[in-house]
Amino acid sequence: MTFYGDLRMARNKVMPTGVERFFSEHDLIVSKTDTRGRITYANKLFRDIAGFDGKTLQDAPHSLIRHPDMPRCVFKLLWDTIEAGREIFGYVINMSANGDHYWVLAHVTPSFDAKGRIIGYHSNRRVPNRTVVEDVFIPLYAQLNETERKAADRKSGLKAGYDQLMSVLESKGVSYDELIHSL
Repeated sequence: MTFYGDLRMARNKVMPTGVERFFSEHDLIVSKTDTRGRITYANKLFRDIAGFDGKTLQDAPHSLIRHPDMPRCVFKLLWDTIEAGREIFGYVINMSANGDHYWVLAHVTPSFDAKGRIIGYHSNRRVPNRTVVEDVFIPLYAQLNETERKAADRKSGLKAGYDQLMSVLESKGVSYDELIHSL
């Protein structure tokens, strides 16, 4: 098994602790990835809050910090947006190496070469608005996760969750970006 296979296996055994980690509103978590989502850069705050050293993070999939309470359909929206060459903001719950979690307001942008081709992605994460996390995103993500889990398989779960997310946005008369910026 490859190093990353070992890393994923070890990661799958980590269970959420329910303990939340926090960082200062003056701090910025920064990472860069290649076009496949493999980490090419992680600043010290990212390494510290995620609980991984730089060697472990280098070339690891960014999904290494994915929390099981983060709906897959939100990541679909994120990837669809950045692969289309657009930026996106979003509220994300991540999981540290030991199972602790931390919320961020992420801003993810594509990086382009001189010919305008996407060569990677850059993400800055700030402290999110706590009221928005508790009043909007914890309940919304719980609903989306439930929809994804109830489906017959992962593929149909992803589609059902995505459709539900789009329905929620349509009912509010906003795009995802407009929702995020209105909060």
